[in-house]
Amino acid sequence: MDNRPVGFLDSGLGGISVLGEALRVLPQENYLYFGDTRNIPYGDKPPETVYQYTHAAVERLISLGCKAIVIACNTATSVAAAQLRQELPLPIIGMEPALKPASLLPGDGRVLVMATHNTLKLPKFQALMSLYGQNAIPLPCSGLMECVEDGELSGPRVEGLIEGLLLPYRQENIKAVVLGCTHYPFLRQTISRFFSPDVALVDGNLGTVRQLRRRLEQEDLLSAGPGGKVSFFSSLQGGEPIRKMRQMLDMWQAGESK
Repeated sequence: MDNRPVGFLDSGLGGISVLGEALRVLPQENYLYFGDTRNIPYGDKPPETVYQYTHAAVERLISLGCKAIVIACNTATSVAAAQLRQELPLPIIGMEPALKPASLLPGDGRVLVMATHNTLKLPKFQALMSLYGQNAIPLPCSGLMECVEDGELSGPRVEGLIEGLLLPYRQENIKAVVLGCTHYPFLRQTISRFFSPDVALVDGNLGTVRQLRRRLEQEDLLSAGPGGKVSFFSSLQGGEPIRKMRQMLDMWQAGESK
């Protein structure tokens, strides 16, 4: 048993949707969450820059005593996770768009993959496409992450962006939508209004947390509890980023954004 915390990192608020699942599935654990708010967004930056930011965030979490790291960002995972696993001895858990489970859902419709430009163009997602993307439509979604960071989970701005993104696919037979950025589950309610009720909205949050649990079990790192403590950190000075992180976690746990 190991009572050290699990570290989470993201460019901002999106990874809190994954942290919320971890608190539900692994309530005996304690968590440190680092939001790289100074450098947001990751989704449109060069891969070498994203790697530098991710590496620095991981090193910070390790210095704070974390026993495992969850890279709660699809872009950062695609860029940095494989190399970090080679360099570091502790478990590194990453994200990927949930294309596989979405493609395996029953029905013959297509799968719309909403994600950032970087996530969709990097080799990790291209490998997923080669295996499970026969009926997939990659859809880069500029602007949605910024809505979440600004606390706009509904309303004219976000609804206008989503409508503009989805309009070209209104005539497609869509069976599932992949929420391929950890910010997008906060927009689930708004996105779902643009599809019929039988269209599944799929994200990778629960699968990532289950993988975290497996790795902690394998390495005998599960905490004996009590758990549930969350500490927040930001690359920006001041209390506002931390306040927003706590607010988003409270919203997620209350179910207001699901």
